[in-house]
Amino acid sequence: MKFFLHHAYHECSDDHAITTSNSFYFTPFLTSFNTFFLTICKKFVPLHPNLKIMALNKLRNIGIAAHIDAGKTTVTERILFFTGTTRKMGEVHDGQATMDFMKQEQERGITIASAAISCAWNGFAINLIDTPGHVDFTIEVERSLRVIDGMIAVFCAVGGVEPQSETVWNQADRYRVPRIAFINKMDRVGADFPAVVDQMNKYLDANAFPFQVPMGEEENFDGIIDVIERKAYKFEEFERIEIPIPEEYKDKVEQTRAKVVEKVAEFNEDIMQMFFDEKEVPADLLKRVAREATLKLLITPVFCGAAYKNKGIQLILDAVTDYLPSPIDKGAVTGTDLDDPEKLHTCHPSPKEPFSALAFKLIHDPYVGQQTFTRVFSGTLKSGMQVFNATKKKHERIGRIMKIHAKERVEVAEAGPGDIVALIGLKLTKTGDTLCSEEHRLLLENIHVPPSVIELKITPEKHGDQSKLGEALHKLTTEDPSFNVRYDEETEETVIAGMGELHLENAYYGG
Repeated sequence: MKFFLHHAYHECSDDHAITTSNSFYFTPFLTSFNTFFLTICKKFVPLHPNLKIMALNKLRNIGIAAHIDAGKTTVTERILFFTGTTRKMGEVHDGQATMDFMKQEQERGITIASAAISCAWNGFAINLIDTPGHVDFTIEVERSLRVIDGMIAVFCAVGGVEPQSETVWNQADRYRVPRIAFINKMDRVGADFPAVVDQMNKYLDANAFPFQVPMGEEENFDGIIDVIERKAYKFEEFERIEIPIPEEYKDKVEQTRAKVVEKVAEFNEDIMQMFFDEKEVPADLLKRVAREATLKLLITPVFCGAAYKNKGIQLILDAVTDYLPSPIDKGAVTGTDLDDPEKLHTCHPSPKEPFSALAFKLIHDPYVGQQTFTRVFSGTLKSGMQVFNATKKKHERIGRIMKIHAKERVEVAEAGPGDIVALIGLKLTKTGDTLCSEEHRLLLENIHVPPSVIELKITPEKHGDQSKLGEALHKLTTEDPSFNVRYDEETEETVIAGMGELHLENAYYGG
């Protein structure tokens, strides 16, 4: 027994990685088999309690992005609740949202900084990043999209495609991030599911296809039909209950499913033949081909719900595991050789590959100092390990490795491919820097930083506070690449520049 479990833990192929997370052990909603297996493993196998082995195809690194007030933070809060990561649902309007933990976010009721958290669903591990919807904080979306593998684009069922929706969509196109869409607030007056899908195709060229049919409209919205599986669900409190498809929706379901079949038939000969022969396309085949098309950015599956009323969240979690990519699906990352820019290096998502990672965010914490948020693409990173900063051409030593849970951090011994972690102890590394092994020097694609659009002159209240102001501004520019500072020699004033008034106001008063 002990030999078998030890073998199961240690003899893993390139498709597996040793990653670190406590949430995998303690999530209450894990399947009974996983709970039993991990309990036995911890009893018989002498491993560090933070270590687990997980197939990389069971990992999802996703972001949630949208226009402001589309409800993405509420969606995130419901995801955390239904995955068992939190036991109480925080609300944006009362300042209790788990992901909006900054004082400025709680006061304003908006997301300002991207926040990450880990959760688990049906045997899948999910690293989730909630991003701001306000255009002033677009850099947070930009750097998040650089390191995630897939995205949930949230739209308001009433507002539809809004200006920041287009900005976020274009950012995702830049990094070729596969995505699914979630049309939220279906219970609101004026909610129009087909109209929002049409807007997605008109303004975003999204190739959007509904994978669900809503039951009821506005205040009468009470259920969802999965057209791929032909299953209908009603939602009561925190439960989803499968019911027979109501007679009045059967024709609509078949019409919607036929459109999906017709579209994905373009990408698969078997489905094309079934389509021409007017034969039934099995759900598992349709789902597999639809997933392949989604990963290639050929279609955007569209889902619906009302997050605040707890409707549709379990189904969007199923969609994340069914249609969004794992690190293996995303494949190898490519970087340029440090000495010969014409030469390319590829790093596959395997712990056996040379180490490569990208630092995408910095935060100065008063207790632990600088935290460098990093996405590991290949290899294994361990505490105390020396790495090479290819951007700065300097060596850095890893102090501590922290798993991210919004404002909380859980220290772990190591991180592997696909992990998003906070590193403590790095002194030179900045946003966009590549970290790699000494033997395999490469530069990964950097993060696009939009140019500043507004400037503001500032002066300290007291002349003696000039040095303190300089230190504070230096920290802000380190944390936020879209925030710039210059000194005007003629007027002898400090000038700060950013993405908008709210951006500068938050930096000046909240930073």
